[in-house]
Amino acid sequence: MILPLFLTSIFFSQAHPPATEIVKPQEVRPLPGELDNIPVFNSNSPELILSEGILLSTFPPENKKNPEAHLNFAFEGRFDIFAHHVAKPPTPEDLRTLYLGILVHNPNDKPVTVEILQGASYLSQPDAPFIELPPVVDNPEGRVFAGPGSRVMNDVLRGKRQNIFPKKIIIPPQQSRMLLNAPIPVRSLEPPLNGRSTYMRLESNGEVYVASLAKYARRERNGNEPSPSLSEWKSLLKNGRLSTPRDRVPTPPNTNVNQIIYGRVAGVARGSVWNAELVDNSGDSYLTIPQAGEAFSYGMSTLPKGQLGTNQNQSAEMLVRYPDTAYQAHGNYGVQYSLDLPLYNPSNQTKTVILTLQTPLKEDELSQKGLRFLEPVAPQTFFRGTVRFRYINDRGKRQTRYIHLVQKRGQRGEPLVKLEIEPQQQRRVEFDFLYPPDASPPQVLTVETLED
Repeated sequence: MILPLFLTSIFFSQAHPPATEIVKPQEVRPLPGELDNIPVFNSNSPELILSEGILLSTFPPENKKNPEAHLNFAFEGRFDIFAHHVAKPPTPEDLRTLYLGILVHNPNDKPVTVEILQGASYLSQPDAPFIELPPVVDNPEGRVFAGPGSRVMNDVLRGKRQNIFPKKIIIPPQQSRMLLNAPIPVRSLEPPLNGRSTYMRLESNGEVYVASLAKYARRERNGNEPSPSLSEWKSLLKNGRLSTPRDRVPTPPNTNVNQIIYGRVAGVARGSVWNAELVDNSGDSYLTIPQAGEAFSYGMSTLPKGQLGTNQNQSAEMLVRYPDTAYQAHGNYGVQYSLDLPLYNPSNQTKTVILTLQTPLKEDELSQKGLRFLEPVAPQTFFRGTVRFRYINDRGKRQTRYIHLVQKRGQRGEPLVKLEIEPQQQRRVEFDFLYPPDASPPQVLTVETLED
């Protein structure tokens, strides 16, 4: 059901009883490690596309009609591409299909090979609709998803390359090729609204420039809407301007305001993977489990006004960006968190330990020395995506579990891994996921030891 904005708060207040805040006193720790240095082409502004134009171009500005639309950043070696956009008709009658094009150009005097290591691109309709799912669903085959961001990140986490992408493309000198030329159709939908999420991991043996572009299909007499040609995309890149209307202008960093406008991202962010070993202290080889009945958490995708007392902002920095877009890649969409937890039981008794992903209320400082949750949870979905745990189970067998999670604002979450750790023993758990679009940070990974 689609509700007018002015009715939404009334509906939710009637359908959802008042929530009680539950405070869980515990330590929240900053996440060790840091983002790597892999550049990420990050195209997410404007998220809602209402006109043709340039979404993001890292081409040089020379010989372009609108030089301010080109950020002059070359990629070489490992780099990623993220694009997440929604198509809506500019007028109710204009139901032309919008195409999303990702163009890559070789400025060199010799051929360049670009390998597509992993990649996926899905529509909201019909590929990955936002269906209602339980909070926790085992996802061994990768067939559980809700929304295109959830499905894309699930594929890339498993190392897949969707069959719409070749293994590699060879770009002749001074030539361009399309990495993606894909539709976002709306004609048959009610309401006429559709989105597409894309993520690719690539490697190039020479410098290349990349652009994401939006263009409406020409409608032929027989009703067909063929995808734009390479020459049409190149013409749009050379002569086009930034797609409008633009998203909300973000709040400048270090501005003392109660509510931040984070803004949408359009630029090149630094960092594709956050690797970390979670240990007691730097140089240690173990993570001591909490005392019985206690817990500690690590912040995930923390950001300004949402650091949960850790004083840690994990948002990826922007290497280049448009002036009216996000100052950092808040939310770290597409970033893979790969965490290693060498859990250690120092006591003389067997302890039961559980691991949980949670979505506490966002705050900068822990006002009550603990995480705040809601009972019942708020109606807004703040996380939907697949996570992976790898560990040796209590029967001594290697276990890999893919679990799809849906969490509302203020949700405490359910135990995802449960281990019996013998006295003086260590049990290693590996935790991985790619932060999905259509999610709202921050989350926490919680380690809890149950009461004896």
